[in-house]
Amino acid sequence: MKRLFGAFLALTIWMISLPAACAVGTSASAAVLMDAGSGRVLYEQNARQPRLIASTTKLMTALVALESGHDLNEEVTVRREWAGAEGSSIYLQPGEKVTLEALLYGMLLRSGNDAALAVAGHCGGTVEEFVVRMNDKARELGMENSSFANPNGLDAEGHYSSAYDMALLARACLGNETLAQMVSTRTITLGTRTFTNHNKLLWRYAGCIGLKTGFTEKAGRTLVSAAEREGLTLICVTLNDPNDWADHAALFDYGFSAYRAEPAAEEGEVLCRVPTAGSLTPFCPVAAGEGLSLCLASGEEAERELRLDRETLEGPLPAGTQIGEAVYYLQDKELGRVPLVTARPVSGDRTESRDLLSRLRDRLDELSG
Repeated sequence: MKRLFGAFLALTIWMISLPAACAVGTSASAAVLMDAGSGRVLYEQNARQPRLIASTTKLMTALVALESGHDLNEEVTVRREWAGAEGSSIYLQPGEKVTLEALLYGMLLRSGNDAALAVAGHCGGTVEEFVVRMNDKARELGMENSSFANPNGLDAEGHYSSAYDMALLARACLGNETLAQMVSTRTITLGTRTFTNHNKLLWRYAGCIGLKTGFTEKAGRTLVSAAEREGLTLICVTLNDPNDWADHAALFDYGFSAYRAEPAAEEGEVLCRVPTAGSLTPFCPVAAGEGLSLCLASGEEAERELRLDRETLEGPLPAGTQIGEAVYYLQDKELGRVPLVTARPVSGDRTESRDLLSRLRDRLDELSG
């Protein structure tokens, strides 16, 4: 009896120690919760399984369009083949002139399939060429289980992604200031059209900052969202999830309760000193070139590795020259990295530096005399 009680007690303690995400669960066929800053996966369920993604596709369409170099104020003349697209629409008319900005908002907020075709055709020359760029961008982002066949997400052969890949895409979208602003917009009027965001989490979940909903009968409900709180930004993706609003809220609640944003480096913070050769000063301070915070659970401590390109610095080098990286790990998994830069200039010649000091002393003597 004592052994049975001991076993039961040990099992209870083990279950209590499990991460809270194990008790969350979702109704989705695939899901992931990711830290936007580092890409650290905090929860996953069939996260790398290729599936239909419906209109969340339009995040890639918007990102490629915004990186194409086209101005948002450009007027787009609607072609007949773009108007009257199947599914959700902003009701474009052939020959109508609409700004690229209005098309992007109509595509992202109201999920207009016709707007997606117009954006792709205008920014890519042809829709087909634009889709090639979408796949190129997917490879650039490391979306290994993704393939795009159209810019709007309608079911098609060779059109799919995974929850994990869509989270990678969301990170890139949040990193684009214009796109991040668009997907966080609740409602906007442009020209004669008013667009209201389909993402109800913008109203229902405190801290939600976007991104995109989707639905087809075959794909089911798809949702890519993000929320921020106390310096931590989390991305949630669910595919084929009939209860996506509640599932995203539950996963965000778990993430914000179990993890925190921990400052790892401040921009300009001196992290080490490197010997110099041929300079008046024997060491040069090396600082973090940018700030970094890490997503950590209670009790976790990251380790830092300084990777320097050279053991000795030879000038002349201006302040701010990158000479390596500081890489942060947790249990051999990388959480983030920042560039290492010289915190002050490194002179190129010791004699030259001494001559400069001599000239300065002479000038001071003249002024004092």
